[in-house]
Amino acid sequence: MTAARLLRTTVLVALPVLAAAHAAPVVSTFGPLRNRTMPRLAGRGRADHVALTFDDGPDPLSTPFFLRALAERKVTATFFLLGRQARRSPGLVREIADAGHEIGIHGWHHRPLLLRGPRATYDDFARARDTVGDLAGRPPALFRPPYGVMSTAAHLAARRLGLTPVLWTSWGEDWTARATPESVHRTVTGDLHGGGTILLHDSDCTSAPGAWRSALGALPRILDTCEDRGLSVGPLREHGWYGGEAPLI
Repeated sequence: MTAARLLRTTVLVALPVLAAAHAAPVVSTFGPLRNRTMPRLAGRGRADHVALTFDDGPDPLSTPFFLRALAERKVTATFFLLGRQARRSPGLVREIADAGHEIGIHGWHHRPLLLRGPRATYDDFARARDTVGDLAGRPPALFRPPYGVMSTAAHLAARRLGLTPVLWTSWGEDWTARATPESVHRTVTGDLHGGGTILLHDSDCTSAPGAWRSALGALPRILDTCEDRGLSVGPLREHGWYGGEAPLI
């Protein structure tokens, strides 16, 4: 066998193996499996607490309404910001931070990580981390992947950048055109238990136009339900989830 033919054969054999390794973390996208076997990645925390998180902001057309609603209830949350959105609304990033909310990153672009190689993944995370950190006055420590889909390159890039990935245990499906406050509340609370992490969206930049209104309308009802169940609500930093040796439920 010639050297060229041997090289081609080796490449053909190696490519599927490398592709499988890159995509292996996609199994964490399956919520029931993640919640049961990957509690740290799912954001499982204190049994008497629920972590409230928002993705895809900041958006000057919608995020201020969420900040106002949270302030009225004296609740803080974790906002996973897109770098490109933060760059467009720097004052809003500072407003989120000044209100006492925790800030993480959602990447620079809202693009599937499975379609990105190691260098592009690292550059995307680093750009978002540095931009958001400069605007917020503090480097973010948390990362949530677009669509909740991780890759091996994403795990490695997050580790190099000092970012902890976290997904969720309960979401509202609030990104669709058919979502309503009632459907979002029903979907979130039907799958919500103490120690869970809620995902909502404070922007429709990657969702159906106006979809954020369903999340905003559901928010007071979700907080009421948590209160009725004896669960406190706050950001991930209060969730007994990451940092130190806090037990996972």
